[in-house]
Amino acid sequence: MPSESGYKAANLSQMLDVECGVDFIIGTGRLKVRDCLRLERQSIVRLDQSGGADLELRVHGVPLAVGEVVIMDDVTALRLTRITTPAGSEAA
Repeated sequence: MPSESGYKAANLSQMLDVECGVDFIIGTGRLKVRDCLRLERQSIVRLDQSGGADLELRVHGVPLAVGEVVIMDDVTALRLTRITTPAGSEAA
């Protein structure tokens, strides 16, 4: 009979190629409906974060890391500076 860790490894291997939606959150803010209706091209929306703050990486809406924007070979990317523990999970 396989050990519990053997079951976990077998179950995890089936998930390794599943694609996940990834979001990079540069900031958040709040707008009243009236202000949303006034938005037009070149409108400026103020964010709660200060300039130069780290971006948050979310996978399916769950915050997993923070990092900084980098440009690599004309492609924008995120260099992770800290891995975060999702809320409600235990630290390993």
